[in-house]
Amino acid sequence: MQSNHHLSNFVLMAQDDAFYMDRCLHLARQGCGHVAPNPMVGAVLVHEGRIIGEGFHANYGDVHAEVACFRQVSPENTHLIPTSTLYVSLEPCCHKGKTPPCTDLILQSGVKKVMVATADPFPSVKGGGIRLLRKAGVEVEVGLLEKKAMDINCRFFSFYENNRPYTILKWAQTSNHLIGGLESRRWHISNSLSQRLVHQWRSEEQAILVGFRTAYEDNPALTNRLVPGKNPLRMVIDPRNELPKGLQMFNDGLPTIVFNTYFEQLDGLVKKIKYEPKEVLVCINKYSLQHQIQSILVEGGLRTLELFLENNHWDEIRTITAGHSPDLPGIPAPDISYLQPIETFYLDEDRIDIYRR
Repeated sequence: MQSNHHLSNFVLMAQDDAFYMDRCLHLARQGCGHVAPNPMVGAVLVHEGRIIGEGFHANYGDVHAEVACFRQVSPENTHLIPTSTLYVSLEPCCHKGKTPPCTDLILQSGVKKVMVATADPFPSVKGGGIRLLRKAGVEVEVGLLEKKAMDINCRFFSFYENNRPYTILKWAQTSNHLIGGLESRRWHISNSLSQRLVHQWRSEEQAILVGFRTAYEDNPALTNRLVPGKNPLRMVIDPRNELPKGLQMFNDGLPTIVFNTYFEQLDGLVKKIKYEPKEVLVCINKYSLQHQIQSILVEGGLRTLELFLENNHWDEIRTITAGHSPDLPGIPAPDISYLQPIETFYLDEDRIDIYRR
């Protein structure tokens, strides 16, 4: 939720522009899991080295970061707005969507200088906000901390620049790189802290996807019940339409999308989507683009993970490697030994590795 603290007495000594833009990015991240399919955006208003207002886009449909920022300026500081610099992590919008254009507000405020981290790839903006402000005489600088700004909105950028959802592959594996048991045995590989982290990851993505075998053998809920936040839209690949109706994902009052090769059907909250043989990824992309699904967390099983890997259809991989291995025969995890993680951390004895393309 938006912070309610008052900034009228919040004084900072003069800092460089990167400091204030980094503050924008910090604020923007607070919208993670709440604003999709909108991007995460933060804004900071600075007058002579003092932050007099700041805000972020907190929830989808709520006011944008710039509006929240201007609203937080105290009455005694409103006269300072025209001589302040506005820092914003993404190009201000110039079209009317659920809220009025932020460029209108900026022009009405009298602000003469705007620092923008990165342009907006959304077709209705795409440089239009920057051009409009400049045409009106506002000094606009673009590119400060651009890579960091694009990284926090990697889902948004992937969706509009690559025409597909940002795709994260995730699996847990034993210390000897086994992904699960044979003969329908279900293992609890990761510890409770890691399991909670996975639920946090789920809350940050718009959809979660598994294959037939995982759905059939594990009967997972695929929710983020261990943490607060919105549950992701469940997706399952069921080529022959064989999953039993008694699975909990079909009976818990939450929506599920089933991709199959037989027919299309809507049965309550279960929607079946038909795809042509060998075209399941094309179908998933098409459905995601049509319904503004900008990110998918793929949680298995092995054949489904390999489908995405073999087609080079992924943006991020997250693996959880347990400190101890169960003494059971298992299935080898996907081989990604040719990749190097960009981040590694531990939760007790579990090691989490993050890979990016």
